[in-house]
Amino acid sequence: MSFKFEKLVVWQKAVDLSANVNSLTKTFPKDELFVLTSQIKRAADSVSLNIAEGSTGQSNAEFKKFLGYALRSDIEVVGCLYLAKRRNMLHQDDFTKLYKQCEELLVMLNALRSKL
Repeated sequence: MSFKFEKLVVWQKAVDLSANVNSLTKTFPKDELFVLTSQIKRAADSVSLNIAEGSTGQSNAEFKKFLGYALRSDIEVVGCLYLAKRRNMLHQDDFTKLYKQCEELLVMLNALRSKL
């Protein structure tokens, strides 16, 4: 049995972002564990989780609302990336890679919202 969200490319890409953020945070200093590490991981996870939760067959308006939450979480990841870079916990190439993933998700989430 499959769920509707599993077929959505935007959800698949959100899961990829979450995995990449999780890998990245393993390099963060231990004193950031309950600060930025926790925040960016929760924000990245929230993107895919809100897409999944919103796709549960409710109204399009309800799905749009959850896509809005996912979009805000995506933007929160970008904010966290800037903080990590400013704190010298993130190299420019890693920042660029994750930033582009977030940018792509932003475009896809907005497109899906517009389609509903």
